[in-house]
Amino acid sequence: MEPWSYRGHAVHALRAAPASPEGPAILLVHGFGASTDHWRHNIPVLAQRHEVHALDLLGFGRSAKPAGLPYGGALWRDQLAAYVEERIGRPTVLVGNSLGGYAALAAGAALGERAAGVALLNAAGPFREDQKPASGWGAIARRTVGGALLKSPVLQRLLFENLRRPATIRRTLNQVYVDRTNVDEELVQAILAPSRDPGAFGVFRTVFDIPSGEPLDDLFVQLRCPLLLLWGIRDPWINAPGRRAAFQRHAPASTSEVVLEAGHCPHDEVPARVNAELLRWMEGLPAAPRQG
Repeated sequence: MEPWSYRGHAVHALRAAPASPEGPAILLVHGFGASTDHWRHNIPVLAQRHEVHALDLLGFGRSAKPAGLPYGGALWRDQLAAYVEERIGRPTVLVGNSLGGYAALAAGAALGERAAGVALLNAAGPFREDQKPASGWGAIARRTVGGALLKSPVLQRLLFENLRRPATIRRTLNQVYVDRTNVDEELVQAILAPSRDPGAFGVFRTVFDIPSGEPLDDLFVQLRCPLLLLWGIRDPWINAPGRRAAFQRHAPASTSEVVLEAGHCPHDEVPARVNAELLRWMEGLPAAPRQG
């Protein structure tokens, strides 16, 4: 456990490394509602060769959940970039799942040469083409009425209370894991525990107001390091085949891709495959100074 704070708020972070780490460091970034616990099957393996870090984004896991913070891509981008600069201090591969994938990509673009690579697992985030306003009265009405309902504090509280029930958490996980072997009590509790923190509902409410953030295609243009896309191609949340096609249209030409028979969280569902593919890809990255 590595104590650290960002903007005066406590951030939960982990570090694991062998005596003489190889290559660049690794920073693992969880998705929405998850935490460092979601990398339980990755950290022990990756840390046999590399210096590995994982942290909880502000608002999630064991990190602080203060009211009034501008939760969204810009905050988490800056949090990750600051962590790389202050705590790692050398070229780092940023690995992110879902919302954490978007944050990892944004931080990788911001870090420039200090980012040794970015690996995305079913990353969230909009493309510029997705940000076009709704057209037609029907589409506008659906968006306006639906948005108004979701902004109701009463409905938000009801939704939050339902989503953090253990049965709901397990049911949701079962929907997005193809192989449900790792949908166990440890995982359910890892998601449930942070939702009981005093500030958790306040963070949840901000989800409905989080700006869409800088488009992925703009971030790809800014990125100066190698990119790896790891797809859980049977992800029901993001239409993975369609999203993969969109990434192929916009990602740098040198991007590497791996398609896995898994759902939204391949790093936890098929960790052996993800660990092997990530380590194989990292072998081809520019060498970093050996750490003693």
